Amino acid sequence: MSDTRRRVKVYTLNEDRQWDDRGTGHVSSTFVERLKGISLLVRAESDGSLLLESKISPNTAYQKQQDTLIVWSEADNYDLALSFQEKAGCDEIWEKICQVQGKDPALDITQDPIDESEEERFEEIPETSHLVELPPCELSRLEEIADLVTSVLSSPIRREKLALALMSEGYIKKLLGLFRVCEDLDNREGLHHLYEIVRGVLFLNKAALFEVMFSDDCIMDVVGCLEYDPALVQPKRHREFLTKTAKFKEVIPITDSELRQKIHQTYRVQYIQDIILPTPSVFEENFLSTLTSFIFFNKVEIVSMLQEDEKFLTEVFAQLTDEATEDSKRRELVNFVKEFCAFSQTLQPQNRDAFFKTLANLGILPALEIVMGMDDLQVRAAATDIFSYLVEFSPSMVREFVMQEPQQTDDDVLLINVVIKQMICDSDPELGGAVQLMGLLRTLIDPENMLASTNKTEKTEFLSFFYKYCMHVLTAPLLANTAHDKNSKDLQEGSTKINPVCPDNFQTAQLLALILELLTFCVEHHTYHIKTYIMNKDLLRRVLVLMNSKHTFLALCALRFMRRIIGLKDEYYNRYIIKGNLFEPVINALLDNGTRYNLLNSAIIELFEFIKVEDIKSLIAHIVDNFYKALESIEYVQTFKGLKGRYEQEKDRQSQRLNRDGMMPFFIPLFYARSLDEDEELWFNDEDEDDDGEAVEKSRMEDDFSDSYGKYMETALVGLVDYPDDEDEEEEDEEEEEQSPRKRPRLSS
Repeated sequence: MSDTRRRVKVYTLNEDRQWDDRGTGHVSSTFVERLKGISLLVRAESDGSLLLESKISPNTAYQKQQDTLIVWSEADNYDLALSFQEKAGCDEIWEKICQVQGKDPALDITQDPIDESEEERFEEIPETSHLVELPPCELSRLEEIADLVTSVLSSPIRREKLALALMSEGYIKKLLGLFRVCEDLDNREGLHHLYEIVRGVLFLNKAALFEVMFSDDCIMDVVGCLEYDPALVQPKRHREFLTKTAKFKEVIPITDSELRQKIHQTYRVQYIQDIILPTPSVFEENFLSTLTSFIFFNKVEIVSMLQEDEKFLTEVFAQLTDEATEDSKRRELVNFVKEFCAFSQTLQPQNRDAFFKTLANLGILPALEIVMGMDDLQVRAAATDIFSYLVEFSPSMVREFVMQEPQQTDDDVLLINVVIKQMICDSDPELGGAVQLMGLLRTLIDPENMLASTNKTEKTEFLSFFYKYCMHVLTAPLLANTAHDKNSKDLQEGSTKINPVCPDNFQTAQLLALILELLTFCVEHHTYHIKTYIMNKDLLRRVLVLMNSKHTFLALCALRFMRRIIGLKDEYYNRYIIKGNLFEPVINALLDNGTRYNLLNSAIIELFEFIKVEDIKSLIAHIVDNFYKALESIEYVQTFKGLKGRYEQEKDRQSQRLNRDGMMPFFIPLFYARSLDEDEELWFNDEDEDDDGEAVEKSRMEDDFSDSYGKYMETALVGLVDYPDDEDEEEEDEEEEEQSPRKRPRLSS
């Protein structure tokens, strides 16, 4: 089975009218006893398994397209196609099919498909009317020809007969000859008729006609006919665009003339489908299915031919990474690779895998590392699109490359840091590129798509790498815009008085919002890595400075970050919040909001409602002890009274227990003295700290927590006993009149 003439790909048409690749193998025609007839068999070249077994039915309509395709339908909505490597093999199988059906191999279709609604009419057609009779191809008969072409579109049978007539008489080239005559004479009426004729011929949906119409010597005349839409006052200038405006650039000379011709043809046919032809109606949507297939198989062939030319691609990447390459040349190379990746989306999954592995072996990622750091905006944008294709294909491949990069003294050269810096430096006022890059970063740091094996865990290795080498780059703009006022004399430990450098610039606020969104994602998915980073950098305090921003969306992002932390119900986080007095900026924002009932108000209320409903005792005690006087006047919701009620209930319960037992319940200290999780133990005991300063800071923080534990337990005794809900208290409060509070002074004033 080494005969390449019989080498084929098997395709099936899916529900979305896209071709799915079922595999590559070798085709043969043989008698199958079980099917009781001559059948087409395709066996996979990899393992010899049966990819296709299809009996050649006498009534099935087979079509030969583009010299190397045979397409047919076996059942309703189940279309099959064989794509041959060589034309000779396609011709051999086509002759066998025609032999079984008793048809002439010179034809490109073996049957006239019969629509059930037309069966009776078909029986009435005399045998002599095998073809539609075409009027003579003359200027005076153009209107008649246009009426004929338009009239057959509603009838599948007449469409088939017209297509056969057009092919048998070489009619297409004669019509295009008349087009040139009409244009020379400026015969607008004739040109309008030719528009209707050519549009109708395209809607016949026949590959054999497309082969003629889209050939090098015909396609520009076809485009010319489609310029003269009768509905337009002036004709469009599509030919001028295709020949003068649209320039074909060979970044590396293409020596294969067949490949070059295929690229030209695909671009022009795609232009006809997307730009020239009007959007088909519901009744016309299937008229151009063969045109879509024509473009699809062309793209598959182009990608395959380029991928197999190792010399060509090697030269592309060599010039792309060569420092001596001129900027204009590099821009063209990057755009070529981007277009190449876009074409690859037409490939089936297994072929797409091979495609991206080829690019990886050729050095696509090191090349991107270079071009994404360039000053040219067009190059960076194209490189970002290429990077998105790679991340979408295989995040693990990108992560593996990043971790294998040589660790240089300057972290800026790392690919992920290049991506982060491009996100931070996006010049677009709407930050369109930054949003795209943020999504790619989130995909890369998402543990859900990280692989785990028996010997190593990708999640552990990559996250450790990311937090050591990249996180400081990501948070740099956030820390820079929330810096402490070092000149402030009254700045004390635990104070939230921070230099009010909240960005008034909308673009900067948007960027900080994106960074906060990514950090919030880290809180939800990265457990101890982000926890340690937040505590070592006192990150939550810096984030809460943004509660003062005039941009409400940024204040909400900061609040959402804190809400995710509290939502974890982690006592390490709770003690960090309590020690840092980090509820103060949130409550100040609530008080400053005054009587306005808006999203910020609702989000802050929801935060405290969550603490009440989840009964987070340590936070309840801290809030009531330190802030209840400022909050007790808020009566339009029962949240704060509910917090006070839970606080009093717990206090009474602990007092009763102490009075009864004469001692503190033995299990209370155990509640807060629980051991670290295994992951946390590994992290906190890691000797390979990022730097000595962070190690000292972390040690000091842990000592502070330990020292403050005794004081804290005096005011917030905690038990593990359930107690009745405070429904009675809430029912009493329901009768109180709801009213918005007056504007209250800030806590820090």
